[in-house]
Amino acid sequence: MSKRLRNSEVCADCSVPEPRWASVNRGVLICDECCGVHRSLGRHSSQVRHLTHTPWAPTQLQMVQTLYNNGANSIWEHCLLDPMMSGKRKANPQDKVHPNKTEFIKAKYQMLAFVHRMPCRDDDSFTAKDLSKQLHSSVRTGNLETCLRLLSLGAQANFFDPEKGNTPLHVAAKAGQVSQAELLTVYGADPGAPDSNAKTPINYARQAGYHDLADRLVEIQYELTDRLAFYLCGRKPNHKNGQHFIVPQMADSSLDLSELAKAAKKKLQSLSNHLFEELAMDVFDEVDRRETDAVWLATQNHSTLVTETTVVPFLPVNPEYSSTRNQGRQKLARFNAHEFATLVIDILSDSKRRQLGNSMISPKEKVELILKSRSGGEGLDNDQPDYDSVASDEDTDKEPPSGKDRTKSLDSDLSDGPVTVQEFLEVKNALSASEAKIQQLMKVNSNLSDELRLMQKKVPPTDANR
Repeated sequence: MSKRLRNSEVCADCSVPEPRWASVNRGVLICDECCGVHRSLGRHSSQVRHLTHTPWAPTQLQMVQTLYNNGANSIWEHCLLDPMMSGKRKANPQDKVHPNKTEFIKAKYQMLAFVHRMPCRDDDSFTAKDLSKQLHSSVRTGNLETCLRLLSLGAQANFFDPEKGNTPLHVAAKAGQVSQAELLTVYGADPGAPDSNAKTPINYARQAGYHDLADRLVEIQYELTDRLAFYLCGRKPNHKNGQHFIVPQMADSSLDLSELAKAAKKKLQSLSNHLFEELAMDVFDEVDRRETDAVWLATQNHSTLVTETTVVPFLPVNPEYSSTRNQGRQKLARFNAHEFATLVIDILSDSKRRQLGNSMISPKEKVELILKSRSGGEGLDNDQPDYDSVASDEDTDKEPPSGKDRTKSLDSDLSDGPVTVQEFLEVKNALSASEAKIQQLMKVNSNLSDELRLMQKKVPPTDANR
């Protein structure tokens, strides 16, 4: 699909002509300089993709271009033309990246300083619910910018309407609104969520004859694991043939597992689904950061822009996450290629195991569990510790040994891939050596404690204590 842009297109933030990047969740096109600022905000604020050097799903690219052409940028700059906004102006091409463009972009997307506010926000929960109901009704039409405006004001893409018994994505899928489905999923809508009749948006799309939309929703459902697999081996599963996972396998599948690897695998498998999903999402964000860095460096003028705007060195802070989780996310950048590949394979392997386990639950049981959690009842993982308790128990740097078992997938003969037995052994030996040093230090510390207690018993009490 051709991704060539019209010459009239300009950067949404500074009006530089012929922008080469897009912010998917904001529905705008941006230039190289502004893209660097967007990346520093984090994916939770702006999900950037290069228009020509990044693979796109055609329907997602069409969604972004439709939003841009229909003036989505006015949603984020609604108040800029208000006379009361004295002293506020849009950035221009001559402005410096720091601080001019940076401050403007942060105000525009991070603080939503120019977004139109609701007249009354005394009851935020009621307002969000009302906006979500409006979104629920709007997605059956093709008016994308209306739905983006509702989402920008706080409408929830996964809102479950108790009266209608479904979510906005169910409505969009049944109506065959492809672009609406793309927009909703970018904002977190779940293609596999059942409605009160145990049917998913995928089911409704197929029943209505929108088979291309149904296939796309299946791809989105497995977007996380597909992206991780593609990062390692450049291939994605064939979902139409029922293959939903590719787990790259070590060249020598007969390699014995060390006790350390077995223990790490057991710990990974013991995580609740909620905690495992958080870990997988963090690894996904790190994959996105590394891949976008590679595209960024390959497309910049190294004599000018790169010296002024460097690559993003680690995942930016997400204010919705705890400080412990943010620290753990940033430590993912310290993993070398071998260590990070090991962690990615661990995530893929256990994702497949958990998916197979979840398939044993009947649709009726899934609906009951989801409805129970929506009504405030106990869910599957409410009795599990939160992310912080896991992250603080063991430093994130020790995550790579998790799950050294390499489960063979349906089609993953990847002995010529980026992960070799020699690389695996190097990582394994390094981890084993580190563990041995830790055990030795713990043993020495224990011996010193014992000797200290013995000395305290032998020392006679002083006159002051008699």
